[in-house]
Parts: sequence; structure tokens; C-alpha cells
Amino acid sequence: MTEMNRERLDLNTDVITVNMGPQHPSTHGVLRVVLKLDGEVVLSAVPDVGYLHRGIEKIAENKTLHQVIPYTDRMDYLSPMSNNIGLAMAVEKLIGFQITERCRVMRVICMELARLSSHLLWLATDALDVGAGTVYFYAFTEREKIYDLFERMSGARFTVSYGRIGGLARDWPEGLEREIETYVAQAHKTIDECDKLLTRNKIWIDRNQDVGVISAEKAIDMGLSGPPLRACGVEWDLRKAYPYLGYERYDFEIPVGEHGDCYDRYLVRMEEMRQSIRIVQQALKEMDRSIPLFPEDPESRKVFLPPKDRVLTKMEELIHQFIVATEGPKTPKGKEIYFAIEAPKGELGFYLVGSGTNVAHRCHFRAPSYINLQALPILLKGAMVADCVATIASLDPVMGECDR
Repeated sequence: MTEMNRERLDLNTDVITVNMGPQHPSTHGVLRVVLKLDGEVVLSAVPDVGYLHRGIEKIAENKTLHQVIPYTDRMDYLSPMSNNIGLAMAVEKLIGFQITERCRVMRVICMELARLSSHLLWLATDALDVGAGTVYFYAFTEREKIYDLFERMSGARFTVSYGRIGGLARDWPEGLEREIETYVAQAHKTIDECDKLLTRNKIWIDRNQDVGVISAEKAIDMGLSGPPLRACGVEWDLRKAYPYLGYERYDFEIPVGEHGDCYDRYLVRMEEMRQSIRIVQQALKEMDRSIPLFPEDPESRKVFLPPKDRVLTKMEELIHQFIVATEGPKTPKGKEIYFAIEAPKGELGFYLVGSGTNVAHRCHFRAPSYINLQALPILLKGAMVADCVATIASLDPVMGECDR
């Protein structure tokens, strides 16, 4: 009998190894966690990723830069708006393209609505994971209102593919600004209701306080970002540290925690939703429809696709789309850039190397879900089995982004 078989037949051991996932509903996707247990106590936890791997980065090196945009929808598929626009801005940095002021404001609104949508889904599933079913329905009802706005913007609710190099897929219909303003004016009500249901709830506190703790030093060493880092007391947000899209013009705060546990990660995201509402309200005041969505100079027009309504009605615009789709924009050969945004999950980075063509020589995405999962062995060591569910949920991983 081999050594392995002898270990498998030894049923008297105090230490056992079990698989949590990859089919477990509380792993938020196809995540497998190999747990070594002494009774109910976790001795070690090893996350095993890759079950959803689709090779998006390598595909992106064989597609034109315009064709890569729909693939970003399928990374963090809970905030596709952020992914689309983040990639577009990375390409614009690579080719040295400047967007218009109105496009800048519209992108800010889109990205903050995406943050709000992502955090609402996190709140719904996090609460459900530890048994609070009512919150799920409240948060999902509110999130559906944002999807209605996305549908008005892009024609799609989920995988929107709305970001474009040089701008956005299409202009907003008349009256959409008023609809967004009406929505954000009442969005805080659901957040406040969930706050009342959870924040001082004895069961919620017991399941989250002092659970999944990580220190600020460890979090920084492991490259954590987003709410998991800020919950440790680290005031780090790329919208403040390295402002893009004019975020330095907006008055908002960076919520930070103190203890680095599941409870502080919850509090940070709750406050982030309120701050996103503030940013959207400020951006709406800057909206000026007299400014064009795209630059109008002839050189800039070689970069972005023309509006679809003109493509379908004018031969010149159809030719323009054909040329841009097949030839542009050209990337400077050998030039490399890194551009990152503060996505709902954390720092979403794009590393691109130009090839002299409209296909990137190298394309790499820094996925915050992937980086943040590194902390799982630290967060779960010494915890109870039931704490695994709350801890994984508090990191808010999306395996489409983690595996790419």
C-alpha cells in the first residue's frame, strides 16, 4: 500500500483537508479553497483559482484595440462600465489622445454608477451569505434602477461595451441627465435602510467583527487595494492619489476603517456608495451638451468610430468606420504604458506595449480580485469554518476578473 493510500485510510486523524468549492455558492464564483481543519478551526486555507480562465490577455494581443472592449465586460462583470472606460483611457494614454470635457464628465458619472451598482450587489450577496435575506431584495431592487439607466445609455443592461477609445459608444438620449439626477437623489434611502438593518444588528456584528483580520502592513506587503486596503486604515484611493478624469475637481472623502476586519470592509463600502452619489451629483452640474462628445478635428477622427446613426445613413461615415475599424488607432512601436483606475474592487491596471499597428504587442490587466485573494490564507488562519463564508464575501472577488 502506498503512503498516499495509507493516509487516506487513516480515519482517526484530528486534522482533515476539505475542499470549499469550486461549486460552493458562497465562494462567489468558481473559487476552490483547500481548507486544512482541526475540528472547526482552520489551520490553513489555500485559494485555488483558474477554473474560469479564458485567456483574455492573450486574446487581446490578437485583436484590434477596438475589438478588445467587449472582453473587458466579462472580467469584473459586475462593473463593466469601469472596465470599458479604463481600457479606453489606457489606450488613449498610449496614443496620446485627449477626450472632450463633456466626455470626461459622462465617464465620471458612468464609473460612479458602476461602483454603486457593484457595491449594491456585494451588499446583497454578503448579507445573504450570513443569513440576512431581506437586504438581498432591497439592494437588488435598487441595482435594477441603475441597470435601467445603463440600458438607456448603451442599449444593454449587463455587458454594456459602452466605453470607446476617444469617447463613448453613443450620446445620451435627451432627458437622461434628469433621470440620473432623480435616481441619485433617492438612492441613499435604500443604503440607509440596509444600514439600519445591519450595522447595529447583534448577529451581523458577531459574524463580522474581529473576523478575517489583516494589518495595514500585511495588506500593503501583499499589494491589496480598494476597500480591503482602506478597511485597514490606509487612506489610498487612485482617484485622489493619481487623479484621472478630473476627479481632483470633485469634493468627496475616502472612507477608511481601523481594524481591517470584515465589519470594517462592510462599513467602508457602505460609505463609498454615499460618496459615489455625491460625485455623480457634482458631475451632473458640470454637464454641458453644447460641448461635443468627440473631438471634431480631422486628426482625432482617425481614432474613434463615427456615430452609428450616421454610419447607417451616410456613405462617407460608413467608409470612415471601415477605415478606423480595420486600421486605427496605430500604437507607437515599443512604447509601453501602465494606467490604473480605482475600480469597485480596487486598483484595476492596464499594461500595454505598442506594436506600430492597431493591435497591442503586449496586454496585461492587473485584476484587483486576483491580488486581493492573496490575503485569504492570512485572513482565514485560526478562523472557524463558518467564518470562511463571511471572509470571502468581504473581499468581494469576481472570478471572471481573477482568472481572466
